[in-house]
Amino acid sequence: MSKKPIIGITMGDAAGVGPEIIIKSLRNRELYEQAHPIVIGDTKMLERAAKILDVDVSFDKKTKDEELMDTEFGKITCIDLDILPEDLAYGEVSPISGNAAFEYLRMAIELANEGKIQAICTAPLNKEALQKGGHMYPGHTEILAELTNTEEFSMMLSSPKLKVIHVTTHVGLIQAIQMIKPERVHKVIQLAHETLSNSGIKNPKIGVCGINPHAGENGLFGNGEEEEKIIPAIQQAVKEGINVEGPLPADTLFFRAQRGDFDIVVAMYHDQGHGPIKVLGLEAGVNITVGLPIIRTSVDHGTAFDIAGKGIVDERSMLEALHQAIELAPTK
Repeated sequence: MSKKPIIGITMGDAAGVGPEIIIKSLRNRELYEQAHPIVIGDTKMLERAAKILDVDVSFDKKTKDEELMDTEFGKITCIDLDILPEDLAYGEVSPISGNAAFEYLRMAIELANEGKIQAICTAPLNKEALQKGGHMYPGHTEILAELTNTEEFSMMLSSPKLKVIHVTTHVGLIQAIQMIKPERVHKVIQLAHETLSNSGIKNPKIGVCGINPHAGENGLFGNGEEEEKIIPAIQQAVKEGINVEGPLPADTLFFRAQRGDFDIVVAMYHDQGHGPIKVLGLEAGVNITVGLPIIRTSVDHGTAFDIAGKGIVDERSMLEALHQAIELAPTK
C-alpha cells in the first residue's frame, strides 16, 4: 500500500489565478514522488489554463469514488464537478464561480472526512463572489470550521523566517478588539504551542502582541485592553508550562521573531499579523488553519483578478503550501 499521502487541491475561484498556479505547481516532479496530488474542480478550467501557459499535460477525470492513488507526473488527476461554463470570464466577480469554489471545498472536506484524502491545499477564492453565490462566509477558514463542526480554530501564516497565528481575522478593527477575550487569547496560545510541538519544536517560544502602540505602555495608550484581555491569558498559559512572553509591542516583536528570538507570534487582528508576513514575500507565505480535524494549507495571496488568464502568475506560494500539506499529512 502506498505510503504517500493523497493531497486534495481545491481550484478556488476559476476567474482568478487558481487554475494557473495549480497547473504550474503540478509541473514539479518532486511533488509526485512525495504525494498523490488530486485537483478538485473543473477539468475544462484546468485545460484552458494549460493552453494559456503552453504546458503539455494530459488530464484524468475522476469521480469521488474512484481510485485516487494512480497519479503520475505529466497527467493531472481531477475530481471533475463540471460546474462552470467554458467561457467563464477572467478577472470578474461571478456568483457561479463563487458557488463553484464553495462546492470544490465542500467536496474536499467530504473526501477528507471519509479518509480518502489526507490533507487539503486550497487555491484562493474571492469573498465577494462566494457571498454572491449564496454562501455567506468571510472565507475558507470559516467554511472549514462549520463543515467540520470545529468551534476553536485559528489562522496561522508560515514563512521561512516567521510564523504568525491570529486571535481574530476577517472582521473590522473595532469588532476585532471587542472579540478579543482572555479565553480566546489563551486558546490561541495553546494552539500555537500544540502545533509547533507536534511539528517537532521542543518547548516553542511564543511572543504575544499587544493591541495598542507599545502594548499600552502601562496604561498610557488605550483603555487597559492589555491588562483586561491579554495578560490573564498569558498568566494562565505560563501556569500550564507554556513558554510564552508578552504582551509585547508589535512593531518590535515581529523583528525579534524573524531574527529568531521567538518561534511564533500571536497577533491580535488580521493586518497586525498579515502585514509582516507579506513584507517578507507573498511567494514564501503559506496559510495553515490550526485546530481543525483536517490538515489544510493554502496560498497566502488572493485571486489576483488583475493578472488572471495572462500566464504570468508566480506559483511559489502554492508549491510551498503543497509541501507543507505533504509534511503535515498523515500517511495512508
